[in-house]
Amino acid sequence: MSASVPRLVIAAPSSGSGKTTVATGLMAAFAARGLAVSPHKVGPDYIDPGYHALATGRVGRNLDAYLSGPELVGPLFLHGARGCDIAVVEGVMGLYDGAAGEGELASTAHVAKLLGAPVVLVVDASSQSRSVAALVHGFASWDPEVRVGGVILNKVASDRHEELLREALEQAGVPVLGVLRRAPQVDTPSRHLGLVPVAERRAAAVEAVAAMGAQVSDGCDLDALEALARAAGAVPGGSAPWTPASPAHHPTRSDERLTPPSGPAPSDKQRAPVIAVAGGSAFTFSYAEHTELLTAAGAEVVVFDPLRDEELPEGTAGLVIGGGFPEVYASELSANEPLRKAVAELAGSGAPVAAECAGLLYLCRELDGLPMCGVLDASARMTERLTLGYRDAVAVSDSVLAAAGTRMRGHEFHRTAVEPGSGAEPAWGVRGPRPRVEGFVERGVHASYLHTHWASEPGVARRFVERCRTS
Repeated sequence: MSASVPRLVIAAPSSGSGKTTVATGLMAAFAARGLAVSPHKVGPDYIDPGYHALATGRVGRNLDAYLSGPELVGPLFLHGARGCDIAVVEGVMGLYDGAAGEGELASTAHVAKLLGAPVVLVVDASSQSRSVAALVHGFASWDPEVRVGGVILNKVASDRHEELLREALEQAGVPVLGVLRRAPQVDTPSRHLGLVPVAERRAAAVEAVAAMGAQVSDGCDLDALEALARAAGAVPGGSAPWTPASPAHHPTRSDERLTPPSGPAPSDKQRAPVIAVAGGSAFTFSYAEHTELLTAAGAEVVVFDPLRDEELPEGTAGLVIGGGFPEVYASELSANEPLRKAVAELAGSGAPVAAECAGLLYLCRELDGLPMCGVLDASARMTERLTLGYRDAVAVSDSVLAAAGTRMRGHEFHRTAVEPGSGAEPAWGVRGPRPRVEGFVERGVHASYLHTHWASEPGVARRFVERCRTS
């Protein structure tokens, strides 16, 4: 594919400005024009990509310069945008907000520079008029390598308010590409970890996305936005698309110890182990590249729903349970006793099991007093404390995912606690100001709070599939 796919980054001065509404609405509006739209999200967010997928009919993909390393941002973008006419990238937090203590790393501005993409700034104008010009001027001039190509004014109160804003912005030299009024129908409900995922409110989500698309179509200059996207040029650095079949590794630290591949690549004649991947409303957090990597490594990936399926897929040789909201569905998960027993039996057999965050809770003995799978001798509960942030981690124990000493970067995002926080053989040693160990490695089980992006370390999926094949 061409490395010059038209693209825009939708950013804002701060969270809550309307990035998701504008980005999702713009994706829907472009799709309604007959364009094949590639949806992307900066950072580790799993929820917004679900709304992006509704708007475009394509899998929403994340671009995270911390988890995957800056070198993979361009290739992963081109992989996701293959065959598309235009790409829309929704930013994270404020435009220049990145990983804590790491400068611009993983910020929306950093990703925009890595992609060579123009930025459209979404400004909540509800409490300002002339001051908007100073705000936009500051963001547009802060980093000369970041090209702010236009502004979309959100939550504009009236025609007079719009007139005042436009007059002020004429002095900032940044064109106004859209003006949006308040529209309750585009609001999406939130709870303790952000927006409610699409899988839990599909009919309402479809209506909300349609309303977002209509609002953006009515209030924005789509021709100008498309022209801005087409002026982006080639992705810097001569990037080629990432591929799960032969993913290149891009280390983020010179002292990183890599997970060695476990033998030769599988041939067509070798059996494809069935790897069951948890899905449904309780387990919605996953990166599309994980399934692609497992498939490329020779596995047959089958999705199942722990809320409804009473058995694991036939022939299951390995199990992947990602993130989500088991605490919201604890009663239903607990009530599905046949599946809980099946998971416990599979883990007890020594079969490979990889669990992240929600998966960790599901494998515990109990969650908020309700019986779970009992694979781990640990209990989990909801708390008032939000644990959030990037983590630099090293594998402490050899496991089905990584050799001891393998260094990976992860992300934590939860309001739960597990006691004890680690087993006799911890999964990860978390580096930094407060070093600690966390997670569990027991027989074929690797369970941890850390969300990781396997594209950063291709040996992870390959190793897991090989263990499924030989266990």
